[in-house]
Amino acid sequence: MKIGILTGGGDCPGLNAVVRGVTKSALRFGWEVIGFRDGYRGLVEKDFVELGDRDVSGIIIRGGTILGTSNTANPFAYTLPPLGSAEKSRDLSKLAFKNFKDLGLGALVAIGGDGTLTMAQQLYKRGMPVIGVPKTIDNDLSATDVTFGFDSALKVATEAVDRVHTTAESHNRVMIVETMGRYAGWIALRAGIAGGGDIILLPEIPYRAEDIVAAVLERKRHGKKFSIIVAAEGARPEKGELTVTKVVKGSPDPLRLGGVSYKIAELLEGKTGLESRVVVLGHVQRGGEPTPFDRWLATGFGVKAAELLAKKQFGQMVSFRDFGFTSVSIAEAVGKLRRVSPKSQEVRTAQAVGTSFGNSRIAKRGENGH
Repeated sequence: MKIGILTGGGDCPGLNAVVRGVTKSALRFGWEVIGFRDGYRGLVEKDFVELGDRDVSGIIIRGGTILGTSNTANPFAYTLPPLGSAEKSRDLSKLAFKNFKDLGLGALVAIGGDGTLTMAQQLYKRGMPVIGVPKTIDNDLSATDVTFGFDSALKVATEAVDRVHTTAESHNRVMIVETMGRYAGWIALRAGIAGGGDIILLPEIPYRAEDIVAAVLERKRHGKKFSIIVAAEGARPEKGELTVTKVVKGSPDPLRLGGVSYKIAELLEGKTGLESRVVVLGHVQRGGEPTPFDRWLATGFGVKAAELLAKKQFGQMVSFRDFGFTSVSIAEAVGKLRRVSPKSQEVRTAQAVGTSFGNSRIAKRGENGH
């Protein structure tokens, strides 16, 4: 058999480990392997590279992806030149199928998040043999307990929270660390708990400005003249909107979030008199070497994907459940976000050590303020 591999959506640590796991396993089965460049763009434009043992040797420790990626290359609504344009998208899925057939492929392994896997499911429904591998630092796919890239992003975020403690305490400041995560607060929640954050702001728990101010002033009354706030980029006020930096046309999720921490800093300086500084981590969380856990997880995903290929169990996504590798249908995996429950043990754990979630109603009734 001859198989194709692509990496779509945002890059993250661990992608190369999956490519390596799939490729090495496939070669042991005696298969040929090609990698499409820049996600689905490579499939649509027939841009690929052959992958052998030497091509994937040593890449397990590297961040990013040797194949390149794209979060706008959608075969069903293609906008990339020269085949498409930003003004008018084209359905080039038939061309993708033609290229798949012309190359003599028996299956495609699509590695990506919700958008990439949604496209993979559409291709599968139209007859392409596809296996999905979940990837996102946001950890927001419901059909797997964890996604690779999350642990690496969490390490960066936690280290940032650790580092701002000393400067916050030295200058009696409020330091706000803004993390990624889109509509799920897993990075902010766990970095906030691990880093000893005083206030954690999540998309799942809309904040009340007066409660954030009250939490900071309460610490000040107890002689704690500094505060550490960990804010997810998707955090929003109880009766307000998300903070959007820009809209990217052609992307499965066109909204780019970010900047909510600046609003909170302005609020706190005006209401508390404490100098408030902001650290937006942004893409720093997606770069660099993967952690040992992400290398291990991604390798396991890659090998499991090859096993599914060998059994011709197409339309499946590899999954990590109850500390074991398994699979679920791609259709089951996409479309439903895995988000933080305001009533979860993790939220209660943070509250038990005095962490505020910027909404006093949560502490009193375990409700999310909706």
